[in-house]
This record gives sequence, structure tokens and C-alpha cells, in this order.
Amino acid sequence: MSGKILVSACLLGRPVRYNGSAKTVTHPALEQWQREGQLVSICPELTAGFSVPRPPAEIAAGQSGDAVLSDAARVIEATGADVTDLYIAGARAALALAREHDCRFALLIDGSPSCGSGFIYDGAFAGRKHVGAGVTAALLRQHGIEVFAETEIDALQARLSRKP
Repeated sequence: MSGKILVSACLLGRPVRYNGSAKTVTHPALEQWQREGQLVSICPELTAGFSVPRPPAEIAAGQSGDAVLSDAARVIEATGADVTDLYIAGARAALALAREHDCRFALLIDGSPSCGSGFIYDGAFAGRKHVGAGVTAALLRQHGIEVFAETEIDALQARLSRKP
């Protein structure tokens, strides 16, 4: 495999999520990539300076990461605090790390306002999901990095087996 795979730290068992938990995924391909040194781990929120635990955050008004990056939407914590700038900083750090390690693919936790790639929450803190991407997933895609959710490891594995 040329290049590496950027991966959400929580998927590798690191307790970095907003509530101090991990979202550990076990999959033979993921374990193989880890053994081979192909994974580059990051938590965009921690990289941006958030602590664990931290208040949950969602992209407001049913918007998504692309809208945040174009300054048309904000990321708001359940407390009401606007944390948009930190989410953008985390996304930029993830992109820089991906470029540094020649990551052409990313495996990110779905649902997160940073890492969600298929769905995110709608900003009402009511548990409602909608199709969309988080800030980091959107920025990576804007720069040509293919993003997969943790439920798409088989699809990522199939994609890696094809020539670029």
C-alpha cells in the first residue's frame, strides 16, 4: 500500500471522545494495517486543544462541515459556546498530518461534528441525525483524501486493493 491511512484515535481504543470514551473497532483489516504501521492516528478535537471530557458539540441548524468551512455555519456546544474556530483548527491539523504521511485515505468515526462522513447530528442536541460530513471529513475530501466511516472498512479494504 502506498501512503498511509489517517484514522480517528477513538477507533483505535483511545478514550478521547467528548464523554471520555473510545469507540474501539475490531476488524481483521484494521488490525493488519496497524501491525504493518499503515495507520496514522489523530483526534482533531484534542489536537485543537479540547479536553476530555468536554461538552458535546453539533453543527448548528442542520448544516454540515462544508458550510462551516465556507463560514456559513457554526459548531456549537450543548452549553451554547461557539467552538467553530477550534473545529476548523483541528481539521487543518488533521489535513497537515495526512499530507505529512501521504495519507490518501481516512477512516473516521461517523456522527462526529469533526469526523462524521456519512451522517452527523442536526444541531438540536435531540439525537437526530442527517446526511452530512463533519468539519475534518469535509476538509479532507476537499483536498482529495477519500474518507470512509468505521462501518465501511470492507469498502476501504476493497478500494485499497485497486490501483490508484
